[in-house]
Amino acid sequence: MMPSKNPSPKHMARPSQDLVEVTCSCFVGSSGTEEYNFMLKPLRYGHFSDQLEWLDSAMQEALQENDLDRHCIVFRRFFCSDLPNQEAELRRHPFCNPDGVANGAVSLINQPPVAPAKATLWVYCIKDPLSQNAGIKNGTSFSLQRGDLKHVWTTGCTAANVTGSHAQTNAIFKAYLSGLREDSMTLEENCLRTWFYVKDVDANYNGLVVARNEVFDTCGLTKDSHYIASTGIQGSSADIHALVMMDAYAIKGVRPEQVQHLHALEYLSHTHKYGVAFERATAISYADRKHVVISGTASIDSEGEVVHVGDVMRQLDRTLINIGALLDQANATMEDMQHFIVYLRDPSDAEIIRDILKERIGDKPFLVVTGPVCRPEWLIEIEGIATIHNQDDALPAF
Repeated sequence: MMPSKNPSPKHMARPSQDLVEVTCSCFVGSSGTEEYNFMLKPLRYGHFSDQLEWLDSAMQEALQENDLDRHCIVFRRFFCSDLPNQEAELRRHPFCNPDGVANGAVSLINQPPVAPAKATLWVYCIKDPLSQNAGIKNGTSFSLQRGDLKHVWTTGCTAANVTGSHAQTNAIFKAYLSGLREDSMTLEENCLRTWFYVKDVDANYNGLVVARNEVFDTCGLTKDSHYIASTGIQGSSADIHALVMMDAYAIKGVRPEQVQHLHALEYLSHTHKYGVAFERATAISYADRKHVVISGTASIDSEGEVVHVGDVMRQLDRTLINIGALLDQANATMEDMQHFIVYLRDPSDAEIIRDILKERIGDKPFLVVTGPVCRPEWLIEIEGIATIHNQDDALPAF
Protein backbone atom coordinates (compact mmCIF):
# COMPACT_ATOMS: atom_id res chain seq x y z
CA MET A 1 0.00 0.00 0.00
CA MET A 2 1.27 3.50 -0.83
CA PRO A 3 2.03 5.39 2.38
CA SER A 4 0.01 8.46 3.17
CA LYS A 5 0.92 11.20 0.72
CA ASN A 6 1.84 13.76 3.30
CA PRO A 7 0.80 13.18 6.92
CA SER A 8 -0.53 16.38 8.38
CA PRO A 9 1.93 18.62 10.16
CA LYS A 10 1.23 18.52 13.84
CA HIS A 11 1.95 20.03 17.20
CA MET A 12 3.80 17.70 19.54
CA ALA A 13 2.11 16.72 22.82
CA ARG A 14 5.03 17.11 25.23
CA PRO A 15 5.66 17.77 28.92
CA SER A 16 7.67 20.86 27.87
CA GLN A 17 4.94 22.25 25.61
CA ASP A 18 4.43 25.27 27.87
CA LEU A 19 8.08 26.22 27.22
CA VAL A 20 8.59 25.36 23.53
CA GLU A 21 6.18 25.07 20.62
CA VAL A 22 7.14 22.21 18.31
CA THR A 23 5.52 21.68 14.91
CA CYS A 24 6.37 18.82 12.60
CA SER A 25 5.76 17.61 9.06
CA CYS A 26 6.42 14.09 7.85
CA PHE A 27 6.70 12.55 4.39
CA VAL A 28 6.84 8.80 3.79
CA GLY A 29 7.73 7.46 0.35
CA SER A 30 6.98 4.04 -1.10
CA SER A 31 10.46 2.87 -0.03
CA GLY A 32 9.49 3.49 3.59
CA THR A 33 12.09 6.20 4.11
CA GLU A 34 10.63 8.96 6.27
CA GLU A 35 11.55 12.64 6.23
CA TYR A 36 10.71 14.98 9.09
CA ASN A 37 10.95 18.75 9.44
CA PHE A 38 10.65 20.12 12.98
CA MET A 39 10.31 23.79 13.91
CA LEU A 40 10.92 24.72 17.56
CA LYS A 41 10.10 28.08 19.17
CA PRO A 42 10.56 29.00 22.86
CA LEU A 43 7.37 30.47 24.27
CA ARG A 44 8.70 32.10 27.44
CA TYR A 45 11.39 34.60 28.21
CA GLY A 46 14.57 33.09 29.60
CA HIS A 47 18.32 33.35 29.52
CA PHE A 48 19.87 32.04 26.32
CA SER A 49 21.33 29.03 28.14
CA ASP A 50 17.91 28.20 29.58
CA GLN A 51 16.23 28.41 26.19
CA LEU A 52 18.86 26.07 24.72
CA GLU A 53 18.04 23.55 27.42
CA TRP A 54 14.34 23.90 26.65
CA LEU A 55 14.99 23.39 22.94
CA ASP A 56 17.15 20.34 23.62
CA SER A 57 14.53 18.74 25.88
CA ALA A 58 11.69 19.52 23.50
CA MET A 59 13.62 18.09 20.55
CA GLN A 60 14.39 14.91 22.43
CA GLU A 61 10.72 14.48 23.33
CA ALA A 62 9.68 15.10 19.71
CA LEU A 63 12.18 12.52 18.46
CA GLN A 64 10.92 9.93 20.93
CA GLU A 65 7.30 10.59 20.03
CA ASN A 66 8.09 9.86 16.38
CA ASP A 67 10.27 6.84 17.13
CA LEU A 68 13.40 8.71 16.05
CA ASP A 69 16.78 9.19 17.66
CA ARG A 70 19.53 11.76 17.25
CA HIS A 71 21.24 9.68 14.57
CA CYS A 72 18.26 10.57 12.35
CA ILE A 73 19.15 14.28 12.48
CA VAL A 74 21.01 15.33 9.33
CA PHE A 75 20.63 19.12 9.42
CA ARG A 76 19.74 21.79 11.94
CA ARG A 77 19.80 25.57 11.82
CA PHE A 78 19.72 27.85 14.87
CA PHE A 79 18.30 31.33 14.25
CA CYS A 80 19.81 33.50 16.99
CA SER A 81 19.07 36.94 18.39
CA ASP A 82 22.69 37.92 19.21
CA LEU A 83 25.04 35.28 17.81
CA PRO A 84 28.36 37.03 18.57
CA ASN A 85 27.47 36.88 22.28
CA GLN A 86 25.71 33.50 22.06
CA GLU A 87 28.21 31.46 20.05
CA ALA A 88 30.29 30.37 23.04
CA GLU A 89 27.22 28.89 24.75
CA LEU A 90 26.19 27.16 21.52
CA ARG A 91 29.61 25.59 21.16
CA ARG A 92 29.54 24.34 24.74
CA HIS A 93 26.19 22.64 24.30
CA PRO A 94 26.42 19.06 22.90
CA PHE A 95 23.14 19.35 20.99
CA CYS A 96 24.18 22.38 18.95
CA ASN A 97 27.97 22.23 18.97
CA PRO A 98 29.16 22.30 15.33
CA ASP A 99 32.53 20.87 16.38
CA GLY A 100 31.18 18.17 18.65
CA VAL A 101 29.84 14.66 18.22
CA ALA A 102 26.23 15.58 17.49
CA ASN A 103 25.12 14.09 14.21
CA GLY A 104 24.33 16.19 11.17
CA ALA A 105 25.23 19.57 9.76
CA VAL A 106 24.81 22.58 12.03
CA SER A 107 24.12 26.10 10.80
CA LEU A 108 24.32 29.07 13.17
CA ILE A 109 22.89 32.33 11.89
CA ASN A 110 22.25 35.72 13.45
CA GLN A 111 18.63 36.42 12.45
CA PRO A 112 16.56 37.46 15.47
CA PRO A 113 13.44 35.33 15.93
CA VAL A 114 10.14 36.59 17.27
CA ALA A 115 10.28 37.49 20.98
CA PRO A 116 10.44 36.03 23.55
CA ALA A 117 12.63 33.54 21.69
CA LYS A 118 16.37 34.18 21.70
CA ALA A 119 16.86 31.17 19.43
CA THR A 120 14.55 29.15 17.21
CA LEU A 121 15.41 25.93 15.47
CA TRP A 122 14.76 24.07 12.21
CA VAL A 123 15.67 20.36 12.33
CA TYR A 124 15.58 17.99 9.36
CA CYS A 125 15.60 14.23 9.98
CA ILE A 126 15.74 11.12 7.80
CA LYS A 127 14.58 7.73 9.07
CA ASP A 128 15.45 4.78 6.86
CA PRO A 129 13.88 1.43 7.82
CA LEU A 130 16.78 -0.48 6.22
CA SER A 131 19.77 1.32 7.71
CA GLN A 132 21.00 3.84 10.25
CA ASN A 133 22.25 7.14 8.91
CA ALA A 134 26.04 6.95 8.73
CA GLY A 135 27.15 10.52 8.19
CA ILE A 136 30.69 11.84 8.10
CA LYS A 137 31.82 15.25 9.30
CA ASN A 138 34.73 16.96 7.54
CA GLY A 139 35.36 20.43 8.86
CA THR A 140 32.18 22.45 8.27
CA SER A 141 30.70 19.82 5.94
CA PHE A 142 28.51 16.84 6.75
CA SER A 143 28.01 14.11 4.15
CA LEU A 144 25.46 11.33 4.10
CA GLN A 145 25.91 8.42 1.71
CA ARG A 146 22.57 6.98 0.63
CA GLY A 147 22.93 4.31 -2.04
CA ASP A 148 24.38 5.81 -5.22
CA LEU A 149 24.05 9.37 -3.93
CA LYS A 150 26.01 11.34 -1.37
CA HIS A 151 24.25 14.35 0.15
CA VAL A 152 26.62 17.06 1.38
CA TRP A 153 25.68 20.03 3.56
CA THR A 154 28.31 22.73 4.05
CA THR A 155 27.66 25.44 6.62
CA GLY A 156 29.18 28.60 8.02
CA CYS A 157 31.48 29.49 5.11
CA THR A 158 33.07 32.91 5.69
CA ALA A 159 36.21 34.78 4.62
CA ALA A 160 36.64 37.59 7.12
CA ASN A 161 40.38 37.84 6.41
CA VAL A 162 39.69 39.89 3.26
CA THR A 163 37.93 43.24 2.94
CA GLY A 164 34.54 43.90 1.36
CA SER A 165 31.58 41.71 0.44
CA HIS A 166 32.87 41.21 -3.13
CA ALA A 167 36.26 39.89 -2.02
CA GLN A 168 34.75 37.80 0.78
CA THR A 169 32.25 36.18 -1.58
CA ASN A 170 35.01 35.34 -4.05
CA ALA A 171 37.08 33.79 -1.28
CA ILE A 172 34.11 31.78 0.01
CA PHE A 173 33.49 30.36 -3.45
CA LYS A 174 37.18 29.62 -3.96
CA ALA A 175 37.26 27.50 -0.81
CA TYR A 176 33.92 25.82 -1.58
CA LEU A 177 34.93 24.98 -5.16
CA SER A 178 38.16 23.46 -3.85
CA GLY A 179 36.19 21.25 -1.48
CA LEU A 180 33.86 20.16 -4.27
CA ARG A 181 36.81 19.24 -6.50
CA GLU A 182 38.40 17.20 -3.73
CA ASP A 183 35.19 15.16 -3.63
CA SER A 184 34.99 14.90 -7.46
CA MET A 185 32.09 17.35 -7.70
CA THR A 186 31.53 20.66 -9.48
CA LEU A 187 29.43 23.70 -8.70
CA GLU A 188 27.45 23.47 -11.92
CA GLU A 189 26.67 19.74 -11.74
CA ASN A 190 26.28 19.04 -8.04
CA CYS A 191 25.39 22.14 -6.01
CA LEU A 192 21.60 22.48 -5.80
CA ARG A 193 20.98 24.99 -3.01
CA THR A 194 22.77 27.91 -1.39
CA TRP A 195 21.96 30.41 1.33
CA PHE A 196 23.84 33.71 1.44
CA TYR A 197 23.61 35.72 4.64
CA VAL A 198 24.75 39.32 4.22
CA LYS A 199 25.59 41.72 7.02
CA ASP A 200 23.77 45.00 6.31
CA VAL A 201 22.22 43.70 3.10
CA ASP A 202 21.35 47.21 1.84
CA ALA A 203 25.04 48.13 1.73
CA ASN A 204 26.75 44.82 0.99
CA TYR A 205 24.43 42.80 -1.25
CA ASN A 206 25.74 44.23 -4.51
CA GLY A 207 29.26 43.00 -3.78
CA LEU A 208 27.90 39.48 -3.31
CA VAL A 209 25.88 39.69 -6.54
CA VAL A 210 28.83 40.84 -8.66
CA ALA A 211 31.20 38.25 -7.22
CA ARG A 212 28.67 35.43 -7.65
CA ASN A 213 28.04 36.44 -11.25
CA GLU A 214 31.77 36.36 -11.91
CA VAL A 215 32.21 32.93 -10.34
CA PHE A 216 29.19 31.53 -12.16
CA ASP A 217 30.49 32.81 -15.49
CA THR A 218 33.76 30.92 -14.99
CA CYS A 219 31.81 27.76 -14.11
CA GLY A 220 29.44 27.88 -17.09
CA LEU A 221 26.42 28.88 -15.01
CA THR A 222 24.64 31.39 -17.24
CA LYS A 223 21.15 32.49 -18.22
CA ASP A 224 21.41 30.01 -21.11
CA SER A 225 22.28 27.06 -18.87
CA HIS A 226 21.06 27.26 -15.29
CA TYR A 227 21.81 28.76 -11.89
CA ILE A 228 21.35 27.42 -8.34
CA ALA A 229 18.33 27.72 -6.05
CA SER A 230 19.24 30.27 -3.40
CA THR A 231 18.27 32.68 -0.68
CA GLY A 232 20.16 35.98 -0.31
CA ILE A 233 19.07 37.73 2.86
CA GLN A 234 20.33 39.83 5.73
CA GLY A 235 22.01 37.75 8.41
CA SER A 236 25.44 37.22 9.84
CA SER A 237 27.81 34.78 11.43
CA ALA A 238 29.34 35.08 14.88
CA ASP A 239 32.41 36.75 13.35
CA ILE A 240 31.69 40.48 13.38
CA HIS A 241 34.16 41.02 10.50
CA ALA A 242 32.39 38.58 8.17
CA LEU A 243 30.14 40.47 5.75
CA VAL A 244 28.96 37.33 3.92
CA MET A 245 28.26 33.79 5.09
CA MET A 246 27.25 30.85 2.90
CA ASP A 247 25.55 27.53 3.54
CA ALA A 248 25.24 25.08 0.64
CA TYR A 249 23.79 21.69 -0.29
CA ALA A 250 25.20 19.42 -3.00
CA ILE A 251 24.54 15.89 -4.17
CA LYS A 252 27.33 13.71 -5.52
CA GLY A 253 26.01 11.36 -8.19
CA VAL A 254 22.90 13.36 -9.03
CA ARG A 255 21.91 12.91 -12.68
CA PRO A 256 20.85 15.74 -15.01
CA GLU A 257 17.51 14.07 -15.61
CA GLN A 258 16.75 14.30 -11.87
CA VAL A 259 16.91 18.10 -11.83
CA GLN A 260 14.25 20.49 -13.12
CA HIS A 261 14.52 24.27 -12.80
CA LEU A 262 11.19 26.03 -12.28
CA HIS A 263 10.31 29.51 -13.52
CA ALA A 264 6.57 30.40 -13.61
CA LEU A 265 7.30 33.31 -15.94
CA GLU A 266 3.70 34.49 -16.03
CA TYR A 267 4.16 35.46 -12.35
CA LEU A 268 7.91 36.02 -11.84
CA SER A 269 10.69 37.25 -14.09
CA HIS A 270 13.97 35.50 -14.77
CA THR A 271 16.41 36.63 -12.10
CA HIS A 272 19.00 37.68 -14.68
CA LYS A 273 16.53 40.33 -15.85
CA TYR A 274 17.63 42.46 -12.90
CA GLY A 275 21.24 41.32 -12.74
CA VAL A 276 21.22 38.47 -10.22
CA ALA A 277 21.90 34.78 -10.73
CA PHE A 278 19.77 32.18 -8.96
CA GLU A 279 16.96 29.78 -9.78
CA ARG A 280 13.49 30.57 -8.47
CA ALA A 281 12.97 26.93 -7.56
CA THR A 282 14.51 23.55 -8.30
CA ALA A 283 12.87 20.11 -8.27
CA ILE A 284 15.00 17.02 -7.57
CA SER A 285 13.35 13.71 -8.47
CA TYR A 286 14.12 10.32 -6.98
CA ALA A 287 12.64 6.87 -7.52
CA ASP A 288 9.81 7.41 -5.02
CA ARG A 289 9.69 11.15 -4.28
CA LYS A 290 10.39 14.63 -5.56
CA HIS A 291 11.79 17.52 -3.53
CA VAL A 292 10.75 20.99 -4.64
CA VAL A 293 13.17 23.59 -3.27
CA ILE A 294 11.65 27.07 -3.20
CA SER A 295 14.26 29.83 -3.18
CA GLY A 296 13.74 33.01 -1.22
CA THR A 297 10.60 34.41 -2.89
CA ALA A 298 9.14 37.89 -2.55
CA SER A 299 6.36 40.09 -3.93
CA ILE A 300 7.68 40.41 -7.50
CA ASP A 301 5.98 40.42 -10.90
CA SER A 302 6.84 39.07 -14.33
CA GLU A 303 8.81 42.24 -15.13
CA GLY A 304 11.01 41.93 -12.06
CA GLU A 305 9.30 44.81 -10.25
CA VAL A 306 8.29 44.97 -6.60
CA VAL A 307 4.53 44.60 -6.14
CA HIS A 308 2.54 46.35 -3.35
CA VAL A 309 5.27 48.70 -2.12
CA GLY A 310 4.76 49.63 1.54
CA ASP A 311 2.05 47.02 2.28
CA VAL A 312 3.45 43.93 3.99
CA MET A 313 0.15 42.04 4.06
CA ARG A 314 -0.47 42.45 0.33
CA GLN A 315 3.17 41.52 -0.27
CA LEU A 316 2.55 38.33 1.71
CA ASP A 317 -0.41 37.55 -0.54
CA ARG A 318 1.64 38.03 -3.72
CA THR A 319 4.56 36.05 -2.29
CA LEU A 320 2.29 33.07 -1.60
CA ILE A 321 0.79 33.38 -5.09
CA ASN A 322 4.29 33.26 -6.57
CA ILE A 323 5.25 30.23 -4.47
CA GLY A 324 2.06 28.48 -5.56
CA ALA A 325 2.89 29.16 -9.20
CA LEU A 326 6.39 27.69 -8.79
CA LEU A 327 5.00 24.62 -7.05
CA ASP A 328 2.51 24.14 -9.88
CA GLN A 329 5.42 23.81 -12.33
CA ALA A 330 6.43 20.65 -10.44
CA ASN A 331 2.84 19.35 -10.03
CA ALA A 332 2.94 20.24 -6.35
CA THR A 333 0.71 22.47 -4.19
CA MET A 334 0.90 24.33 -0.91
CA GLU A 335 -0.42 21.18 0.76
CA ASP A 336 2.86 19.49 -0.14
CA MET A 337 5.02 22.07 1.66
CA GLN A 338 7.05 20.58 4.49
CA HIS A 339 8.16 23.88 6.03
CA PHE A 340 8.43 27.62 5.48
CA ILE A 341 10.96 30.18 6.71
CA VAL A 342 9.63 33.75 6.70
CA TYR A 343 11.98 36.74 6.63
CA LEU A 344 10.66 40.16 7.67
CA ARG A 345 12.33 43.52 7.25
CA ASP A 346 10.41 45.04 10.14
CA PRO A 347 10.07 42.82 13.24
CA SER A 348 7.00 44.79 14.33
CA ASP A 349 5.14 43.04 11.48
CA ALA A 350 5.84 39.59 12.95
CA GLU A 351 2.69 39.11 15.02
CA ILE A 352 0.21 40.02 12.28
CA ILE A 353 2.12 38.06 9.63
CA ARG A 354 2.29 35.03 11.89
CA ASP A 355 -1.46 35.15 12.52
CA ILE A 356 -2.29 35.51 8.81
CA LEU A 357 0.07 32.69 7.87
CA LYS A 358 -1.57 30.35 10.34
CA GLU A 359 -4.88 31.05 8.61
CA ARG A 360 -3.39 30.58 5.13
CA ILE A 361 -1.17 27.53 5.62
CA GLY A 362 -2.73 25.88 8.67
CA ASP A 363 -0.38 23.78 10.79
CA LYS A 364 2.49 23.71 8.31
CA PRO A 365 5.72 24.25 10.25
CA PHE A 366 7.12 27.74 9.84
CA LEU A 367 9.46 30.17 11.54
CA VAL A 368 9.48 33.97 11.38
CA VAL A 369 12.79 35.82 11.75
CA THR A 370 14.10 39.32 11.15
CA GLY A 371 15.88 39.32 7.80
CA PRO A 372 15.70 42.34 5.49
CA VAL A 373 15.48 41.37 1.81
CA CYS A 374 17.88 42.45 -0.95
CA ARG A 375 15.71 45.44 -2.00
CA PRO A 376 14.51 47.83 0.72
CA GLU A 377 11.01 47.88 -0.84
CA TRP A 378 10.57 44.17 -0.18
CA LEU A 379 9.12 43.78 3.29
CA ILE A 380 8.83 39.97 3.33
CA GLU A 381 10.47 36.94 1.74
CA ILE A 382 9.61 33.25 2.14
CA GLU A 383 11.48 30.04 1.31
CA GLY A 384 10.66 26.38 1.86
CA ILE A 385 10.60 22.81 0.63
CA ALA A 386 7.76 20.67 -0.72
CA THR A 387 7.84 16.91 -1.17
CA ILE A 388 5.57 14.84 -3.40
CA HIS A 389 5.35 11.24 -4.49
CA ASN A 390 7.15 10.16 -7.63
CA GLN A 391 7.34 6.73 -9.24
CA ASP A 392 10.32 6.22 -11.53
CA ASP A 393 12.41 3.14 -10.86
CA ALA A 394 14.97 4.34 -13.40
CA LEU A 395 16.02 7.11 -11.01
CA PRO A 396 18.25 6.68 -7.94
CA ALA A 397 16.55 6.07 -4.63
CA PHE A 398 16.51 8.92 -2.14
